[in-house]
Amino acid sequence: MASTVTASSTGPRYAPPDPTLPKPWKGLVDGKTGYLYFWNPVTNVTQYERPTSADSVPKPSFTPISSSVQVQQSSEGHHGYSPGKENDQGERDNGAISNQNARSGPVHSHNTLNVTSNSVIGGSSAKGHGSVAGGSNLTGDAYRRQHEITVTGNEVPLPFSSFESTGLPSEILREVHNAGFSAPTPIQAQSWPIALQGRDIVAIAKTGSGKTLGYLIPGFMHIKRCHNDRQMGPTVLVLSPTRELATQIQDEAHKFGNSSKICCTCLYGGAPKGPQLREVEKGVDIVVATPGRLNDILEMRKISLQQVSYLVLDEADRMLDMGFEPQIRKIVKEVPTRRQTLMYTATWPKEVRKIASDLLINPVQVNIGNIDELVANKSITQNVEVLSPMVKHKRLEQILRSQEPGSKIIIFCSTKKMCDQLARNLSRYGAAAIHGDKSQADRDYVLSQFRSGRTPVLVATDVAARGLDVKDIRVVINYDFPTGVEDYVHRIGRTGRAGATGLAFTFFGDQDSKYASDLIKILEGANQRVPAELHEMASRGGGMGRPRRWAPSSGGHDGGRGGRTDSGYGGSGGRGNSTSSSWHERSGGLGYGHESVDRNDRGFHDSYDKGRSRSRSPDRFNSASGLSFHEMMMKRNRSSTGDH
Repeated sequence: MASTVTASSTGPRYAPPDPTLPKPWKGLVDGKTGYLYFWNPVTNVTQYERPTSADSVPKPSFTPISSSVQVQQSSEGHHGYSPGKENDQGERDNGAISNQNARSGPVHSHNTLNVTSNSVIGGSSAKGHGSVAGGSNLTGDAYRRQHEITVTGNEVPLPFSSFESTGLPSEILREVHNAGFSAPTPIQAQSWPIALQGRDIVAIAKTGSGKTLGYLIPGFMHIKRCHNDRQMGPTVLVLSPTRELATQIQDEAHKFGNSSKICCTCLYGGAPKGPQLREVEKGVDIVVATPGRLNDILEMRKISLQQVSYLVLDEADRMLDMGFEPQIRKIVKEVPTRRQTLMYTATWPKEVRKIASDLLINPVQVNIGNIDELVANKSITQNVEVLSPMVKHKRLEQILRSQEPGSKIIIFCSTKKMCDQLARNLSRYGAAAIHGDKSQADRDYVLSQFRSGRTPVLVATDVAARGLDVKDIRVVINYDFPTGVEDYVHRIGRTGRAGATGLAFTFFGDQDSKYASDLIKILEGANQRVPAELHEMASRGGGMGRPRRWAPSSGGHDGGRGGRTDSGYGGSGGRGNSTSSSWHERSGGLGYGHESVDRNDRGFHDSYDKGRSRSRSPDRFNSASGLSFHEMMMKRNRSSTGDH
C-alpha cells in the first residue's frame, strides 16, 4: 500500500503550506500520480481524506504503517473523498423514490448474490442502527452523520467503514491494498453492503467521490456468483455518457478485476467497430458502453444482453442532458427484467427521478452530501471577473503567465471553433484542444499528453466538464460562461479534487447576466468574494431584455436559442426534456452545457422504438404526491425571472 519516500523525481514532495490543516498534519503530493494526501508525522499515518482536529491522533484503519514516511500509490482512476461538493441541480427531492413500477417478475435473478444484512459481509444488522459500522469505532448512524450520508429504504444495512469488514475475496482486497487506499470512500462504504444484498440502488453523489468502484466491486462479486458463460454475452452492463468516462471505467475494471480473471471491454463511438466487435466475440464479463454505439451493435445483432443481470447507469443525469433517454430505454428492453439495477447521478432533477421510477424496483436511495442545494467545493478559490469580450484574451494570457511553469490548467470554451482558435493562439504555453469533432485517437493522445504534463494547458468544450479523471489540475478558467450554474460547478470541480485546493477564474459578460443571481448564491455559499459588478447585474433583474452588446458574433450565448455553428445549426437549446433531434454544439449557446455528440452517440427520437415501450402513465411518478413545495417555488421563481 505504501512505500518509503525516496529522493527520486517520482517521489513525494511537500504540498504548499496550508494553515487550515490541524497540527501536526502535513500535505504531501505523490510525484508519480499527482495525488494530494495527508501525513501525520506523530502517528505516521497517511490518508486521502482531509484530516480534522479530531484526527490529530488517529488510529490506522487498514494496515499498520512501518516506514518513516509513507506514500499511497493511488490508482489513476479512483478519487479520494473530498468534503467539498460539486453536485446537485435546481429541482430536487430528498424523499424516497416511488415504489410503483410496471416491471414484472421477481426483482432479482436467481443468480444474484444473496447476502443478508447480518451475514459475514459486514457483520452488522440492518435494524441495528446503533450498532458499530463494520470495522469502525463509530456507530453506523455516527459514520453516516460524519460523512453526510442519508439513506431512504427498508432495512438499509450499515456502511462498511473499513476494507476488513467487507468480507471481499483476498485477490480484490490485494488490488485495493496495492492501490494505496486506506478505507472505502463514503459512497463505497454505504453502497457496497446494499449492492451485495442484490438490491437496486439510486446513489446521488458528486463526481470524484469514488463511485466507479462503488458499483464495480459488487459487480465483480456478482459475476463470480453467477458463473455465466462469457461467450454467450456479458453479465454486467455499464452505460456511460461519454467516451472518456467509458474508457476510464474500463481501466478501473482491468486494474481491480484482472486478478479475479474478470474480462471487460468498452464500446464507444468515434472509433472503428471492428476491434470492439472482436473483443465481444472473444467473450466478456463486463461491457462498458455509450448508448449510441451499443444500440448500433445491437441493431447489427452482434451482441446479446440476455445474460445481463447487473445493470449500471453511471452519470445518469448527464446521459439525459445529452438526449440519450430513448437509447437507454431501447437498450433496457434487451436486458432481462430479472436484474439488479444501480443508478449513479450527481444531481436529482425530475427527469432522473422519472427514469429511476421506471427502471428500478424498490431501490435504496443513498445521498452523499446535501442534495437540496447546489454547492461548490469550498477548497476552490473562485475569481469571477466581469469583462467585455475584447479584453478576455489579454486577461487570459495574464493568468497563464502568473501560474507556475508546468501547472495543469483547463480552459473551457462554449464552441469547438473557439476551442481550436485558443489552442492555436496559446501554443507557446503548450496548449492543446479537445472537443467532439476530434477523432478518438486525437482525444486519447491529447489527454495522455495532458495527464503526463507534457501538454500542461487543455482547451476544452464541456466534453471535459465531467468524468475526466486528471490529477493535480491547478487552475480552471471559464473563458466562456456555461449555460447554467450547474455546469459551472461541474467545470470548476475539475480542480480541488481528492482534498487538494484549486483556483478557478471565470469571465462573465453582459450576455451572461441572466445567471448573475444564481452565481452569487454559489459564491456566497462557498464563502467567496462577489464582485460589485455582479451584484449590479443581479439588481437589474438578471439583465433580461437588455441589448446584447457583447454577444459572441457567431450566435446567442444563452440556452434558449441555437444559432449557426461550425458544425451546423444549433436548434432549440431550451432546458426542457433532453430529447431534441439535433444536439450540435451551439456557437456561444450550448443547449444544456454540452457539445455535439458524434454520429454513434446522439440522442435522436427517431431511434426510439415507441411501439416496444412498456405502457406507462407519463406523469405516474409525480402524480402520486404532486409537486413538492420546493418544486413549486422553483417553478414560480423561474416564471418571475423569465428564465426559460
